[in-house]
Amino acid sequence: LKPVVFEHCVINQHTFPCSTTTPSVMDPSMLKSMNTDVFGDGNPFSDPAWYQAYNSPYYNETHKRLRKQFREFVDEKLMSNIHEWDEAGSIPKEIYRAAGETGALAICVGRPWPTKYHGECPWGFEPDWFHELVMYDELSRTGSGGFLWGVAGGTTIGLPPVYNHGTEELKNRVMPGCLSGEKVCCLAITEPTAGSDVANLKTTAKLEGDHYILNGEKKWITNGIFADFFTVACRTGGPGMGGISLLLVEKDMPGVKTRKMKCSGVWSSGTTYITFDDVKVPKGNLLGKENKGFQYIMSNFNHERFGICAMTNRFSRVCLEEALKFANKRKTFGKTLIQHPVIRWKIAEMARHVEATHGWLEWVTYQLNTMSKQEATLKLGGHTALLKVQCTKVLEYCARESAQIFGGLSYTRGGQGEKVERLNREVRAMAVPGGSEEIMLDLGVKQSSKLAEMAKMLAANAAQASGDSGEAPKAKL
Repeated sequence: LKPVVFEHCVINQHTFPCSTTTPSVMDPSMLKSMNTDVFGDGNPFSDPAWYQAYNSPYYNETHKRLRKQFREFVDEKLMSNIHEWDEAGSIPKEIYRAAGETGALAICVGRPWPTKYHGECPWGFEPDWFHELVMYDELSRTGSGGFLWGVAGGTTIGLPPVYNHGTEELKNRVMPGCLSGEKVCCLAITEPTAGSDVANLKTTAKLEGDHYILNGEKKWITNGIFADFFTVACRTGGPGMGGISLLLVEKDMPGVKTRKMKCSGVWSSGTTYITFDDVKVPKGNLLGKENKGFQYIMSNFNHERFGICAMTNRFSRVCLEEALKFANKRKTFGKTLIQHPVIRWKIAEMARHVEATHGWLEWVTYQLNTMSKQEATLKLGGHTALLKVQCTKVLEYCARESAQIFGGLSYTRGGQGEKVERLNREVRAMAVPGGSEEIMLDLGVKQSSKLAEMAKMLAANAAQASGDSGEAPKAKL
């Protein structure tokens, strides 16, 4: 046998070490039993593994059809305009309507599909959590937190409380317009002095007759500047989590004032400072029961963090993809960047982070897909919290490493380094909202520990009920 000799060969404009004996290995007859279903441009790590002829237990033909639909939507209507919209700080209204027509907004409110308020699902099937993952993943190829937060942010976090807890009159008035893209709903929880510490928010709502009188301030509210409806967390009772309610506030109510905030990134998402000055909110705009708002907020966090994770890990993949493409064409010291071992090391490090995180993301998606909402709320809070930290730390790493590969181009708005430059500014916009890393890490450990203790108690109670001492049988000699 002759020793295998490796040389550098170019495949799809990318340079890799390859064997001189490759032709005999690539006998077409060997492909008959292999998965050869490739979607996208086929560049290494530029898409999840199931796009690139690897097997997966999670996806079927409906997921592939949806993937194709959103890939075309992004390439035809979005990709070439994202930089312009970000610089302008706004997204055209027709894009919201287009997102509504594709079904992207309706799937953001969770399961089941909101048929009563948006008609039958245009895709011809009842979507599951993996369809939502595919939607976020494809839209996030834009490499713009501003666009994702701008179009889907408010719907994902502000509309579900209306869908799940609003009166029928309220849902009929609010849901159809928001799901079609004609209207926008946002979530107003964070205050100048209360972010992750939701239980201590200060905005108050006092019931006077048939109206609540709302007073307070909200800060860093996504979509607030152009929202038609605000799902507002406010204090209707005593101190702590037991005194919080949710009210639906409308932008044309007297006393509602908004001003756009100047932030480092996500410019087209409309980050807003809101003031409520003696706003009269009809009693019928109460979402659910009075003083139960905290638990409604908590019940939506799994879905919110799932969405953040799906967006963020694709953003990391975008950094990796852009860096790999650039490294294959940029030359230094007489050879392309990818031919330098240190650059291949950077690519490999980014790849292992992104692929491992995507595996965890798919695992959480599978749990959400197979658990009841009650079971998921009980079991997955800690896991989604830790996954969010993982995703945002990986983005921080990939944003930095891809910027190193791009050099000065990653410090320039627009041009070849457009996505990498933008995502470097938007790392904190993914890491802080939905729960900061420090809070998420603590929550992940506490909730998982509490769950383990509950499991031990249940096992002990079951053993006691069956008369089992719980002791392992002793071996006899």
